Amino acid sequence: MSSASDSDIEQGGERTGLAALVFDAKARSLFFQAVLAILIIVAIAIAVRNAGANLAEQGREFGFDFFDRPSDIQILTTFGTWLIGYEAGENTIWDVFLLSIANTLILAVAGVIFATLWGFLLGIFRLSNNFVLNSFATIYVELLRNVPLLLQIFFWTAVLRLVAPGPRDSGWLVPGVLQINSKGIYGPYPVVEDGFGYTMVAFLIACVVAFVFARWAKRRQEQTGQQSPVVLINTGILIGLPLLVYLLSGRPLTIEWPNFVTEGPILRRGFERGVGSYIAPEFFALFVALFSYTAAFIAEIVRAGIQAVPKGQSEAAGALGLPGSLAMRKVILPQAFRVIVPPLTSQFLNLTKNSSLAAAIGYPELVAVFAGTTLNQVGRAIEIIAIVILVYLVISLLTSAFMNWFNNRVKLVER
Repeated sequence: MSSASDSDIEQGGERTGLAALVFDAKARSLFFQAVLAILIIVAIAIAVRNAGANLAEQGREFGFDFFDRPSDIQILTTFGTWLIGYEAGENTIWDVFLLSIANTLILAVAGVIFATLWGFLLGIFRLSNNFVLNSFATIYVELLRNVPLLLQIFFWTAVLRLVAPGPRDSGWLVPGVLQINSKGIYGPYPVVEDGFGYTMVAFLIACVVAFVFARWAKRRQEQTGQQSPVVLINTGILIGLPLLVYLLSGRPLTIEWPNFVTEGPILRRGFERGVGSYIAPEFFALFVALFSYTAAFIAEIVRAGIQAVPKGQSEAAGALGLPGSLAMRKVILPQAFRVIVPPLTSQFLNLTKNSSLAAAIGYPELVAVFAGTTLNQVGRAIEIIAIVILVYLVISLLTSAFMNWFNNRVKLVER
């Protein structure tokens, strides 16, 4: 009987039950992973229960009911305060939590975009035959990579306070658009009126039409070799259709400009609060420090990725008569992306986590406000620190998932 069973297994039959657990490597692996996961969950549950019991013995509460408490925390006016609509004394700790996350995400997203663009440009400059561009990129990369980020944050904060005019004066940062003083940067603010939703719908439709046209133009080029002016036509679609709807709907969007008060007592002169847009100097200093510092590392990643592409590819592009810029965009960079994207993900994660250094200059992000001021007022250290860790973990996992998806889209498929 046993010899017949052995012969069946040798002929391709699958083991089941205890036999599979003993002899099948995949089944053993799944079993031990399940056991490990259960042990980890049990250990966490025991740790949480013991922490709760110890806190109860000390007369301290354990829970998350503090989110409903009213908040009297004074928070610097930022983009997050506009999104959440936060006012001290009128909102709760939950609103402070959402505000801190919003400020962190705004800083991280803006930093990632600018660091990527500036880093790619610097990486290409590093390989340029132009002596000035090459020397500038080299000095920039070597200088910023070897100076601590916290010191750079302090530097930009000091520069902004020393160079900018006083709080009762102003100067132009961008002529006709942005004004600056030591209190911050002031600029126009869009005021949406009734009917602007039609313009947003038109913009979404334009995005869909532009995407469909780009896909059609790509298939047409693959089949016939004929190129279409995709950039020009899509630009016209994305601008023209929303602009037409905007004009037909009666221009339901006005621009509110900052009002600089020059009359009255000297102490009351300056920009009128609540009129126009406002960028806190802490945000500007932190933003410049983060993206300029991260761009230096991205530049080296881009340079290494481009140099990893075989030299024969650029020579073949030149033999076909492609200009250098077109060869870079169509031949070199698409192949370099498979080397660039994985380490680029780490730099995006580092930039997001480095935003926690904002506590050093008082910018109200997650660590400074929620794990700092809120923790001091509420006193729930375990709960608040656990929440902060979880938030950073979720942001990092989402960033990694997106970059992995992007990497799968751009990587070369070998035939």
